[in-house]
Amino acid sequence: MDILWSPWRYDYIKSSGSGSRHDPNACIFCDIPAAPGTDVEKRILLRASFNYIILNIYPYISGHLLIVPFAHLADLDAASKESTDEMMDLSKRAQTALRDVYHPHGFNLGMNLGAAAGAGVAGHYHQHVMPRWSGDVNFMTAVSETRVVSEDLETTYAKLLPGFKGNSP
Repeated sequence: MDILWSPWRYDYIKSSGSGSRHDPNACIFCDIPAAPGTDVEKRILLRASFNYIILNIYPYISGHLLIVPFAHLADLDAASKESTDEMMDLSKRAQTALRDVYHPHGFNLGMNLGAAAGAGVAGHYHQHVMPRWSGDVNFMTAVSETRVVSEDLETTYAKLLPGFKGNSP
């Protein structure tokens, strides 16, 4: 029998059914930047004026980033121009950092707005930025709904952080 090991999922499993995850007024994307602890502990790579960049803690692939507005809004069209302009600038910066570290063949950038569109956090819009390689979609996802991520989040964070130091977005 083959065993797939993903130890970071334990905290997610353990927390289901308790705490703010099930509080209808709680929002993980509002809670993270305000929570005690360092940005390293929270895996925040950059705080800008209207948005922050964070590692997705349940990535589809190594280097999966999220660009999240500080404002709690469900829809992109409710956001200020300054916020969405900055989000696009941060998307460009994320693409550069991911290219410099991972040398991917391409990128996925996208949003899922609303639960029906697949948003895991439907009340707070955010942008995904992911590096992609030719052939990285393998049989694991198609056959067993399993993703294989080749490095832990601490390694990903350490690799990407230098690309977000200095220079404002």
